[in-house]
Formats: sequence, structure tokens, C-alpha cells
Amino acid sequence: MSVNVNRSVSDQFYRYKMPRLIAKVEGKGNGIKTVIVNMVDVAKALNRPPTYPTKFFGCELGAQTQFDAKNDRYIVNGSHEANKLQDMLDGFIRKFVLCPECDNPETDLHVNPKKQTIGNSCKACGYRGMLDTRHKLCTFILKNPPENESGSAKKEKKEKNRKGKDKENGSGSGEAGNHNEIDAPDAVDGDDDDDWGEETTEEAQRRRMDEISEHAKNLTLTDDLEKTLEERVNMFYNFVKQKKEGGVIDTADKEILAEAERLDVKAMGPLILSELLFDENIRDQIKKYKRHFLRFCHNNKKAQKYLLGGFECLVKLHQAQLLPRVPIVLKDMYDADLLEEEVILAWAEKVSKKYVSKELAKEIHAKAAPFVKWLKEAEEESEGSEEEEEEEDENVEVVYSPSAKELKVETVKPEKPDNEEDIDIDAI
Repeated sequence: MSVNVNRSVSDQFYRYKMPRLIAKVEGKGNGIKTVIVNMVDVAKALNRPPTYPTKFFGCELGAQTQFDAKNDRYIVNGSHEANKLQDMLDGFIRKFVLCPECDNPETDLHVNPKKQTIGNSCKACGYRGMLDTRHKLCTFILKNPPENESGSAKKEKKEKNRKGKDKENGSGSGEAGNHNEIDAPDAVDGDDDDDWGEETTEEAQRRRMDEISEHAKNLTLTDDLEKTLEERVNMFYNFVKQKKEGGVIDTADKEILAEAERLDVKAMGPLILSELLFDENIRDQIKKYKRHFLRFCHNNKKAQKYLLGGFECLVKLHQAQLLPRVPIVLKDMYDADLLEEEVILAWAEKVSKKYVSKELAKEIHAKAAPFVKWLKEAEEESEGSEEEEEEEDENVEVVYSPSAKELKVETVKPEKPDNEEDIDIDAI
């Protein structure tokens, strides 16, 4: 007897069916166990490996599970009724099978063990998103990706490598070709000086700024996570541009972050936002779009590095206006918490030709020198003051007065003991 995959749908003509789960209890005492007789058939109807729902049962019940794929035996320790497991299977289907947008079960999982993420794609409505990996089963899935992932990943890798060879240096797609379906690109995880190539000609620099928009009009949303890095960046650029042209950019910060995460280009977000939201009036725009950038840069050093790269590109486009203002703009970004001290100091240590020519990069760093010096001195002063504060803290106590509305902090001078004597506790 079959039941609807989504049992909340009562339509008897619902096309997505699965066999009703059959459970058989074996053994006695401590050796008692429940064999799910038709788990292979159930899992096939769900387009998931039979180990996934079996392990899900184990996680929910707090029981050990056993898999014997050769003999199609999937076991959960303990005695469990079929109806109880069937209800529990509904939970698995809701979390790991049904599309969150259209409730259709025609979905595929895309596992990325390197980034510890599990993507979900729907063949029916085109939804692409990430699963919440807090459930214990996700740890098992990350260690045991679906078998069909390996084959498609190899095919995708081969195709991307072929495309990468045809691209000119600096396009970024060659780097992206070395990863599986939804792996983060090397432009995010790799060495920063290799992300976008090493060309320093005027044409190469212009291309780095313009390549984001070259192909955006010809892209579709089909199989987004399988596209190259360059294509996904183009899509994100186009998304932000539409929000800006539609006059809704000011309140679209959450949508923009969600789109970047969906396309797996979050770290590069500030680079794109810098091009679209900043110009020679960057100081006012930092205040206006602070929330947008914070969603990407907060506690994300890679995103902050891309923000610095975007600022360098902006200086190139508005050199006369912005080059003299480099230190004050960097301080604005620092004060707005878009850049951390550690990231700025690391950036200042090395002149890179990734975004602009070596010559202009040197000029930018030279202009930034006073601010960098101020940062270093402030850091040294704070280290010294911390030691002093530690000594002062020993002589500070908090005093509470019933008549006062708040706590008071008073400095207490340490008493100099006169003729210290040993105290006999038993005599007190």
C-alpha cells in the first residue's frame, strides 16, 4: 500500500507516492532491534539514500543504527512500531526532502564537505537554498554525500576546467573550475593575490571593473549554483543594480545578503556593493549604506579585504578626488566598523597589484600611511593602558547605596596593616 510523500496532502490523485513503511522487530532483551524491511523502496521514492532516513530515526530516538547495503537491511536498535516510524519519517521529509518554497519533493541535495554546507535545489520551481545544518543528521550527510553527487561533480569539474582554459587571465572562472558544484570559489578561499589575475595594463584594470556587468543581461536563474564564479558574480551584480534602479536599495540590505549567500559569493559582496553604491561622495555614502556593508563585513575578514579592494578600484576611477582623501575614508570605514584594525594593518604591510596598478597601489598605501601609523600607535597605547588598568582595578570596588539610582564606583586606597597578627579562627 502506498501513501502520499507529503502526507499533509489528502488528494488521492497526488502524483508523488511512496510505500508505507514496514518495520519488523527482531531479537530479545538487549539485542532487540527494528529492521525497516522496505527502506530501499521508501528511500528511492524520496530520491535519498536509504541510510539518511534510517540515521534520522536513530537521531530522533537516540538509538544506534546499522546499515547492511548488500543485503538491504537497515536497522534501528530497540523496538519501534511502524506507525511511530512513519510519523517520524514525515519529519525527515519536511526537513530534507520537500522544497521550502513549493512543498514539491522533486529536490536534490548538494553537499559541500569542505565548507560544511548542504544545498537544496528544486526541479519544480527552481528554488536554490541552503539547509539548516544544526540537525544531527547533517553531520552524517556531510560525511556521506549522496552517491550521485560524485558523478555529477566530476562532470562539472571537467566542464569548468575546460571553460577555464579558454578564459583569459583575470576572469576568475579558471579558479572556480577546480571545485565541485557549490564549492566556494578560490576567489573567496584562496590566496588574495591570485583571485582576479595579475595583469596590470589599463585594459586589464578596466576589465576587472567592467567584467561584472558584461554578461549579466544574458543570464538566467537555472542551475545557479552550478555556474562559474564569474557568472554568479554577474548575477549578484545585476540583482543589486536592479534594486538600485528600482529605488528600493535603501531597504534591501537583507535581500541583498540573502542573494549573495544563495549564489555563494558573500565574501565578494563588498566589492560589488562598492562599485554600485560608492562614488566620489563615498564619505556620505558610508553613512547611508553602513547597514548594507555591515551585513557582509561584520566578523568577516575576507569580506573586509574585498571592501579594501573595491575602495582601491574606486580611487582609480575618481583618482583626483579620492587619492588625497584615502586616510580619512579609511578612518570612516574603521569608525563604522566596516574594517577591523587587524585587516587594515595586514593590508598596509603588502602592496598588491590585484585591483589597480602597482604604481597606484603604492600611492594609495603612501596616502594611507598616517592613518596606519595612528592605528599602530593607538594599539601600543591601549596595550600599555591595559596594564595600568589591571593595577587600578585591584583598588576599585562597586558600592551600592539604597538612596542612589545607580551603582557607584569608588577607588579604595589599600590599607597598610599595622602589626599583623595571626588570627585563630577557632577563637572567633
